[in-house]
Amino acid sequence: MSEKRIDITDVVCPTTFVKIKVALDDLEDGEILEVRLNDGEPLQNAPQSLKNEGHKITKIEQNPDSTWLITVVKGGLESRG
Repeated sequence: MSEKRIDITDVVCPTTFVKIKVALDDLEDGEILEVRLNDGEPLQNAPQSLKNEGHKITKIEQNPDSTWLITVVKGGLESRG
């Protein structure tokens, strides 16, 4: 299984979600994307937007530098069946 990591702390909404979607496009269903992002709007909007797109958030944790790390499984919420 492949894992990819992106850092979007240098961009602002709505560009943050665009960058996440582009990164997910490079992955197959079931693969993992780790996203480093800022507190505030990105952290409030990205997890819900990802769930709405059918992806599964497996972890949201704060880093020592006050940024956040979200772990996403591509297509993790889609029904198989």
